[in-house]
Amino acid sequence: MNPLVEPKAALADIGRQIAAGRLIPVLGAELLDLGPEPCPVPTGARALSQMLSARVAVPGRIRNNLWHTGQYIESFKHRVTLDKLMAEFFKPVPTPGPLHRWLAGLTELPLIIDTWYDGTMAQALSGRGDWGLVQGASKARRLDEAPWVRAYDAAGAAAPIEAAMDWKTVLYKPHGAAQPAGDVLASDADYVEVLAEIDIQTPIPDVLKVRRTERGFVFIGCRFYDQILRSFARAFMKRSAGPYYAVLPVGELTKNEVKFLASANIIPLDLTLAEASDILTKQ
Repeated sequence: MNPLVEPKAALADIGRQIAAGRLIPVLGAELLDLGPEPCPVPTGARALSQMLSARVAVPGRIRNNLWHTGQYIESFKHRVTLDKLMAEFFKPVPTPGPLHRWLAGLTELPLIIDTWYDGTMAQALSGRGDWGLVQGASKARRLDEAPWVRAYDAAGAAAPIEAAMDWKTVLYKPHGAAQPAGDVLASDADYVEVLAEIDIQTPIPDVLKVRRTERGFVFIGCRFYDQILRSFARAFMKRSAGPYYAVLPVGELTKNEVKFLASANIIPLDLTLAEASDILTKQ
């Protein structure tokens, strides 16, 4: 970590930048553990992979890899089985925590990126009518000519993707969403085309491309131990103005994560998510 960056002071300023709409928050699954009640959904790719493999026997070597596990279930038990399990696991909507509620109240915030499948952030935004959801669409749910993403308005009704340009706040869920349509990316097959095109930005919605131009990103509760996670993070930041920050446990990072943070010019802030939430929500 840059020794000149004091995490708490830096995050207080970052909170003001988020509130002013100059930094875009990217939320990870681990934030769900900060809610006021025990989280009813799995909080992370490894936890979800283990839940799936507990319901459908998969080879031991892939039980900690969500996308390999999802592909095994899709290949040997049919995609319907995978979709049913994902719908079951994510049917409960966790109660929004303080950070979700704070973000929902920021009317100058143009974009929130949520990298998990749950409906928590959408629930926090539900009291507003000026927002909408843009989400990744799985290969299993779309025809070849269909778009890479789908859009839904604040009431949960399908909307043309162009409508997102007019929404005050866009909630973007790149890996899909359990609500309202249960369309999620959860297997290797889902990501084959996405990763093949992600460097040229085809799967990235235009509303993100426009709204990131003069902004940076703050990753909160996100990890980068898998190539898929790193590829998506790079795609978000491409052609954006910066700066970039990530709240994560520096002492627990893998070698690949350390290399990624350095290569992507992401400044790590060594704080717990509880500490970060407390600082941010006081801005």
